[in-house]
Amino acid sequence: MTTAISDMSTAFTDAAGRSDPDFLELGAGSIEGETLVAGLYKWGTDVSFTSSLVFDGSATDVWILQVAKDFIVGNGAQMYLTGTAKAENIFIQVSGAVNIGTTAHVEGNILSATAIALQTGSSLNGKALSQTAITLDSVTIVS
Repeated sequence: MTTAISDMSTAFTDAAGRSDPDFLELGAGSIEGETLVAGLYKWGTDVSFTSSLVFDGSATDVWILQVAKDFIVGNGAQMYLTGTAKAENIFIQVSGAVNIGTTAHVEGNILSATAIALQTGSSLNGKALSQTAITLDSVTIVS
């Protein structure tokens, strides 16, 4: 367990410590309907979407999303991978809390400094790693 906690802390610190973002404050935190190409994204605000978010790229592309506050996925919202993008190459580093709404679907690895909540019927293709708590309510996680 100690190794897992240390590894999560190292991954969080690595993602949070990346500087010189390719995209800064995209959509002022509202990323509704955006298509994200590979790169480093940084927000000093909450980040949210309520319908769709697309990650488009190759199998070797990497996405790092640095979120200073909360990451909110609305009820029924969906993340999609296009091209040959892989969920394992998406890292969502959140300094606040993460809330994944009912029946929503998320792709990638979530690294949260506080809590992660996956609501009823939501799904995650990736990992949910939190420094405090993870709440699961009838969800599906595939990694």
